[in-house]
Amino acid sequence: MTRSIVSTPSAPAAIGTYSQAVRCGDTLYLSGQIGLDPATGQLVEGVESQVNRVFGNLKAVAEAGGASLGDVVKLTVYLTDLANFARVNEAMTRYFSQPYPARAVVGVASLPRGALIEADAIIVFPR
Repeated sequence: MTRSIVSTPSAPAAIGTYSQAVRCGDTLYLSGQIGLDPATGQLVEGVESQVNRVFGNLKAVAEAGGASLGDVVKLTVYLTDLANFARVNEAMTRYFSQPYPARAVVGVASLPRGALIEADAIIVFPR
C-alpha cells in the first residue's frame, strides 16, 4: 500500500521526527496538534485559546489531505487537567457535527512545550 505525506503551512510545522499527516490507502492519520499558532510557531495563551487552536490546526491538516473534520472517525484528546473536559465538549460542537466521531479523552502529566491540550485524529475516506 502506498503512503503519502500531507503537509500544509496553515498548521504548525512538525516540531519533531513526524509528519503532519500520513495517508495510507483510504485512511488519513493526523498527528497530534497542540495550540501552536502556525504563523508564529508560538503556543497561544490560555486553555480556551489552545482548545480552539488545536481544532483549527486539525481542520487545516484534514483539509490539506482532502477531507474535513466531518470525516473524522476517531479523535483522541490529551489534557493536562481533566477539569477542562467540558471546554473540549463545548468546542467540539463548533468544529464537529453529529454523528460525532468516536473519542477518547486522556489525562496526562505534561505535553510538549507546556501545552494544556493535544489532539490527534483518524479519517477514513469513503470508497
